[in-house]
Parts: sequence; structure tokens; C-alpha cells
Amino acid sequence: MTITQWFIFFLAVQLVHFLGTWKLYVRAGRQAWEAAVPVYNAVILMKIINRPWWWTILLFIPIVNLIMFPVVWTETARSFGFNTYKDTALVVLTCGLYLFYINYATDAPHIKERDINPKSSSGEWVSSILFAIVAATLVHTYFMQPFTIPTSSLEKTLLVGDYLFVSKFHYGARTPMTTVATPMLHDAIPYAGVKSYVSSPELPYFRLPGFQKIKRNDIVVFSWPVDTLTVITDPSSEAIYKPVDKKSNYVKRCVGLPGDSLEVRDGYVYINGERNELPDRARLQFSYKIVSKELFVTQNERGEYNVPTPFLASRYDISDIYLSNYDKENRIYTQIAQMTQDSYQKLSNNANVINISPIEISNNINSDLFPARSGHDWSVQNYGPIYIPEHGKTVAITTETIPFYKRIIEVYEGSEMGIENDIQVKGNSVTLNGNPITEYTFKQDYYWMMGDNRHNSQDARMWGYTPYTHVVGKPVFVWFSLDPNKNGFLNRIRWDRVFTTVGGDGKLTSYRYHFLGLVILYFGFNFFRKKKKQKKA
Repeated sequence: MTITQWFIFFLAVQLVHFLGTWKLYVRAGRQAWEAAVPVYNAVILMKIINRPWWWTILLFIPIVNLIMFPVVWTETARSFGFNTYKDTALVVLTCGLYLFYINYATDAPHIKERDINPKSSSGEWVSSILFAIVAATLVHTYFMQPFTIPTSSLEKTLLVGDYLFVSKFHYGARTPMTTVATPMLHDAIPYAGVKSYVSSPELPYFRLPGFQKIKRNDIVVFSWPVDTLTVITDPSSEAIYKPVDKKSNYVKRCVGLPGDSLEVRDGYVYINGERNELPDRARLQFSYKIVSKELFVTQNERGEYNVPTPFLASRYDISDIYLSNYDKENRIYTQIAQMTQDSYQKLSNNANVINISPIEISNNINSDLFPARSGHDWSVQNYGPIYIPEHGKTVAITTETIPFYKRIIEVYEGSEMGIENDIQVKGNSVTLNGNPITEYTFKQDYYWMMGDNRHNSQDARMWGYTPYTHVVGKPVFVWFSLDPNKNGFLNRIRWDRVFTTVGGDGKLTSYRYHFLGLVILYFGFNFFRKKKKQKKA
């Protein structure tokens, strides 16, 4: 829906509210016109139902308002004596239209000094759960969101099995675009096999101000730009549309900023001709072929040889390794692994290793790389140069350059913003909505997201630019970590990673004891405060 359509919808809701409640406002000692003034009518209604004024704010926050509207409808009915289970069911099931009946078909007086405390333990539980969900949804949407690392693309900085807290306020919280969704769930309801949201209507894109811009080499969580596939049904099923805020969340390192010219040479990123210097905690990984007399992998539950042994992972710091060939006659294994340069040096000194060599990925026209069908002779190891678009900057549009910018114009600055843009290439000319264009000015910033595991990362080299509208937040804390290659819950916990910061330089430091101390102090303070209150009583 466009902004105009949403404004018309908002006015329609206000009209329905006025028609269904103006007599109730009068019975409560207010004026009829107060039920017709947008926002102000909600503030007055909070006074009528003896609820705090700030509930009004919650009515205008997407997803949260799905909880708050039924609560306010129910509270309004109860403020006029309709407080049975039947009344509550009717007001919720009719989406508040039961108030029309109370407004026109009854003369029920306003109960000014109504007791707002729950009348039963079940009512108290429902009230507590509802507002716990509201509070958690606010924190999840606008402040901090939990996130799990599922792949090894940022291995050594973030490990598979890390549980993160992602800050929404560093770069500015993105307000939800989906208006009807299950609170705190992303794109699917676990184990149910159904979407957790309704695709339409959608709110226009909006982001709250942040206090920090994305810096080079920041680790960023973002909505996967090319995600149009559902993950809740069979992978071979037909592609479906997913709103921006419901696309799959990815985490990568931002190596390219708006306005940069980026190139990958032998797996290393160069910005404007100079090699990108990574933080000391970041360690690049590349593919190596290991020929040895020792098998460094174990079988997974499917019988496949692609799981590194705990011993190998700890001694040689290797994340991904699998068996590619076994010479039974000579008992020689050929294995492929992703590892750092330091790990390569360590493994080279293993007496059972016959040979270890880096795998060179030759340049070839690869349809899996961005942009598809561009004709460039690039690979994941040698890629570019490529320009990263910047807000307000203009580029020339030709048949050679349009593969880089077609999706930007049609999707990121088109359909996702409620604009119908159509790019067509006709002979030697490019048209936008039927009109020839020779240049284009970008409406937002774009970023280049890559993994540190350079030969085993689904990143920008495959799908291109990440628009600012897709930025979710900044990982700031690893609050828990489980090693997927070990057995037993306690044995799997990586204690040295529990309560560690994601950013920063130097040796990784765990703050788990500091956190535990704060928790003990908090509960101790509450315990003695309650004791003190009991003595006074």
C-alpha cells in the first residue's frame, strides 16, 4: 500500500471508531467530537478506561498494536459493565464492532472508579503474558534481537553455534513493513510449516535514526536481498514473494562502502586499489587439498565424511573439511579443507601429511556470480573491479553496465519502495518505463558484504549489492556458544566465548563472571527489598 492508501485507511478507521464510540465518550463525561480527533481520541479513551496515556503509543507500533487493539476493545467494554467471558469473546471476535451494540443498543453507564486489577488468577496470568509479549516485541524489534550463526562464512570471528545479540539501534531500527505477523517470529512458525505473517498490506519503508554509520569491516546482519524462496516448505517449491523485513537474515563482513571501487585479487579485497586491512580478530580462510595417511574427518549422521574431528578443529583450527578420495591400496586420503594461513603452516608439519597445497580457482565465466550473463571472466578468487553505488551519485547506463544496476532500479529503488520500474534492453539502448535512459542517480546507499571464508561463503560475489533498506543491525555480543562437532550439552559449551564482544581488537575476553555477578546482585537486591517491605507491613 502507498502512503496515500494508508492515509485513507487511517481516516476510515477513525470514522469507524467515532461511529462506534461517540455515545460512550458522552456517557463518560467527555464531548462527542473528542471521539473523532485522530490520536487525541485515543488519549481520551485511555482516561475513560483508566489506563496510562502511553498506551496510545503502543496502538501505533506495528505488530504490538495487534495485541493492544483487542486489549483496548475489551477494556472499553468492561468500563461500561460488559465484563463477562461472553462479552470479552464477542468484542474480540468481532474486532471491536461489539462496541457498536454497547454504544447504540444499551444505556450502560460509565464505571468511573472501575477496579482494573484482574479478578482471577487466570486473568492475572493472561494479563502478565500479554504485556510480557508486548515488552519482548518492542525490545526484539527496536533494540536487540537474538541471532544464531548457522554457517562458517565468518569462521574464526563468529563460529557456527554462536548465539548473538544484534543491536538494532546502532544503525537505526527498521520499523516492520508487515502489519500482520506473529510477534518475535521471523518468516515461519516453528514445526507448523506455515508462514508467520501475512504479506499484505505492507507499510512503507521507514527507519529510526541511528547513532552510527556502517564502517568498513563491520560485521552486519541484513535481510538477504535476493531471498524470494520460502524455507518452510519443500525447497523445490515455487518461489514466493517475501517482504523485506521477512527475508532470511544473513551475517557478513561489510568490506565495501558506498562509493568504493572494489576488487578481489587471489581472495584478498582491494578498495580503490589498496588492500583492505582486516581487524586482528579476523582471519581469512581459503581452500586447501590435503594428501595424507591420516583421515582428519569423521562420519556425520548421514554417513558422509565432512565433519572435522574435535581434535583436528582444536589443534589445527580448521572449520570445514571433507573426504574427496581414498586410495585403498596405498591407504592414502585426499581431503579438502578451509583453513587459515596459520593452520596451513601447522598442518604442513604433521608427519602423516604427504602434501598440502592451496586450491587455485581459475578465472572463468561463471553464471553463479553477480551479475549473471555479464560476460566478465571472473571467479570467487579474482573478482571485479566493481563500483558500489552511493546515494546521490550518478552512473552511466549502457547495455554493458545495466546488468550491474538493473535489480537496483527495478527492485531496491522500485517495487520495494512501491514504485513500478521496468528496465528493458532494446538493441543498443536501455529504457526505463518505456523511456530511453543514459544515466541513473541512486536514491540510497549500497554495501558489499563478504565472508572471511573466501572459498566457502554465499556472499555479494553471488548476489551483488546490499541496499541500506535491508540492513538489520550490528552484532555486539555472543551470549552463548555451542560446538556442533561435540557430544553432550555441557561438553559442547564453548565457555571461553560465553558473554564475549563481537567487535574490538586483541584477545577475546569472556565477561560471563561479570554478568553472573550482576544477576546475583539484582536478585539479592530484590530479595532484601521485599523483606524490608514485609517488615514495614
